Amino acid sequence: MLKLHYLLLSAVGILLTAAGCTSPAKDGQAWVTTWATAVQLAEPYNLPPAPGLEGNTLRQIVQVSIGGDVVRLRLSNEHGTSDAEITSVELACASSAGDTYLQDERTVRRVTFGGSENLVIKAGERATSDPIRFPLNPRQNVAITLRFGQISSTIVTAHPGSRTTSYLLPSTETDWAKAVPTNHWFVINALDVKRSSAEQCAVAVLGNSITDGRGSTTNQQDRWTDNLSRRLLADPKTDGVAVLNFGLGGNCVVREGGLGPTASTRYRRDLLGQQGVRYIILFEGVNDLGTCNEGDGIATADSIIGVFEQIISEAHAQDIRVYGATVTPFKGHYYYTPDRELGRQHLNAWVRTSHGLDGFIDFDRVVRSTADSIRLDERFLFENDYLHPNAEGYRVMADAIDISTLFY
Repeated sequence: MLKLHYLLLSAVGILLTAAGCTSPAKDGQAWVTTWATAVQLAEPYNLPPAPGLEGNTLRQIVQVSIGGDVVRLRLSNEHGTSDAEITSVELACASSAGDTYLQDERTVRRVTFGGSENLVIKAGERATSDPIRFPLNPRQNVAITLRFGQISSTIVTAHPGSRTTSYLLPSTETDWAKAVPTNHWFVINALDVKRSSAEQCAVAVLGNSITDGRGSTTNQQDRWTDNLSRRLLADPKTDGVAVLNFGLGGNCVVREGGLGPTASTRYRRDLLGQQGVRYIILFEGVNDLGTCNEGDGIATADSIIGVFEQIISEAHAQDIRVYGATVTPFKGHYYYTPDRELGRQHLNAWVRTSHGLDGFIDFDRVVRSTADSIRLDERFLFENDYLHPNAEGYRVMADAIDISTLFY
């Protein structure tokens, strides 16, 4: 069990545990995940645009966190009900963070799976590519181009809130200028890099739309997790720490009916199932609280805490540190009632005082209004919805994390 040391950082309201990435990789692990996304069944309004995936080519752009020389790609058909056929996969350095389909053609590399360029992913399954030499710089933009054979265009494994433009090229076209843009990811799940030093590791973040980046800028990669990644890379003591964003818009921890699989059912895959994870950040619960029945605010918070305590137990068994983040205010949004606010305060009090957590990040404190502490500061409002921060709010959130205490 990891020994806990607590330090109160009153200036930014963060309680964190000092730690480093210098521990040997568990089980001699050779890989670290540098980019990943949570997947779900695409809702009807988030399906691939016409002409659909089958027989066509899709180019998707991702921005990694840490670099490496050898990579492998992970694809997912976990939410499909039929096989997904992919006839070829290519990686290349993208020319932008998503504003264009262009890539550096000199860097194109074919990706194989079990030695074959053709791949069939069974319904409900995932696939991991063979290792491929593909040098990556930190925060590099990567174009992942998939050519599809037979695949459903109505039941698709996806990440709807990509905040990044993908490009669908019909089989009848060869000119990428005629590709159909769509701001979603489909089938792609993660990129791993071959570990080059013992210091390389990852922090996996469990979250909802605030982590997924609603309110950030499409193709600017300015979610709070992106900003945290840049800060880590800028410090020589933390430049080997990857940041993995497992936010899902509309997601709940325990309540069925939210978007995507609940956090209680996906955490083993999204947090514990990644490569090289040494830290976890738990920042979720507002959708459970904001939709609970009147009078159930505190009970809902206790249900969330129960899931978090299970995550902590399983993570500590793998020598992974777990940090909680306080739920940000939502007075002014339709979620708000006094009872739901009691639930938020109850959950946040646990985050700030729990001896099970290895520390906490007080996002609530840094984005709330000084005039009304249960409301977002107006400087950080996105579309005046009083729930999601804007890009400036996400920058402030990332800047509030004392990385020297959390990651050293």
